[in-house]
Amino acid sequence: MAAATRCSKVGLALAGGGPVGGIYEVGAMAALAEALDGVDFSAFDIYVGVSSGAFISAAVANGLGPATLARMLVENDTDEVFDPEMLLRPAFGEYFRRALSLPVLFWSSLRQYLSDPWHLRFVEAFQGLSHAIPAGVFNSAGIDQLLRKLFSTGGRCNDFRQLKHRLFIVATDLDTGESVAFGSPGHDDVPISVAVQASAALPGLFPPVRIGERYFVDGALIKTLHASVALHEGADLVICLNPLVPFDARLAAQRPPQEKPTSAPAHLVDGGLPVVLAQTFRAIIHSRMRTGMDRYRLEFAGKDVILFEPTRDDAAMFFTNVFSYRGRSRLCEHAYQRTRSDLYRRRHELRPILERHGIHLNLGVLKDHSRSLLSRKRRPDLASSASALDSSLRDLEVWLQTRRA
Repeated sequence: MAAATRCSKVGLALAGGGPVGGIYEVGAMAALAEALDGVDFSAFDIYVGVSSGAFISAAVANGLGPATLARMLVENDTDEVFDPEMLLRPAFGEYFRRALSLPVLFWSSLRQYLSDPWHLRFVEAFQGLSHAIPAGVFNSAGIDQLLRKLFSTGGRCNDFRQLKHRLFIVATDLDTGESVAFGSPGHDDVPISVAVQASAALPGLFPPVRIGERYFVDGALIKTLHASVALHEGADLVICLNPLVPFDARLAAQRPPQEKPTSAPAHLVDGGLPVVLAQTFRAIIHSRMRTGMDRYRLEFAGKDVILFEPTRDDAAMFFTNVFSYRGRSRLCEHAYQRTRSDLYRRRHELRPILERHGIHLNLGVLKDHSRSLLSRKRRPDLASSASALDSSLRDLEVWLQTRRA
């Protein structure tokens, strides 16, 4: 970051959203890095990450810039690519530990029931068996293992205290409901990889992560973005990315016919329980985030917070499963192009804000519609496609003439 470093302290805050959210954030950052002159995403003063945003912010703070991360996702040309299978390994250790407690819980419940069978309901007596239900379905230890490997090479490190820039990974203390920013004084001796694992421990899917004598779960339980962490650390400008927004089916239906989403039902209820729950979850966290953004304006007057997120009619983001990784190239490119469009649409609003911090919006880059994250070998070859179509039409014409003869 050239000019911006001399003028202002700049922070980056990334929200969660599963693998899809992380992919969106990489594509969006790649667009921002190209279009914002005076910005180096690997040299921000402060980084804050929650859940999957913790994964991405830790990587960027370690020198893996948006272009590198995008290439890892789109080109798949390196062994450092995130492997989604590591998030789908059963938590056998958790299953075994809970199973061992089952006999004791059963006999305790049975004794309780037999002590007063006439007044104590059977279900009430045996509700203690619920303690044997695993606290998570999948094992998230792969996150720690992957990041330990990633941060052990290339001049990177797995220690908050050795980073050139401040990094904060936010998780929630399960026993108190308190948000803890790992990387802050008193919480900076935890390996970055373990902090990310804790921040991404979505309750129900992954068991809480034990750090010392405390257990931690997903950092998004309390707040969506935690941009206030960067503001409290003295950031003058915080760039925020949030990949999850509620979907507006009516707004999507008003788009031109060629742009209307084919995957979107007329009413979200037609998509069944998964779609209903996705809309509910996104509406809750988005409303909470908006409340936080309004509070930042009052509490941190004179500071600037800029938010980038998908539009409410973005069916590609809403109807893609948050744990999907298969279509990462398409989704990363989608986020890249949508963010470019968003920057151009908001150019009059954003330009004076950015220039206060020594950052300039490059309209020439935004007007260059040939830009893409996809390499030439992945882009459609229009000339060869037209040639193939022309050849096929000639073959069809010859075949029709033969049939007539």
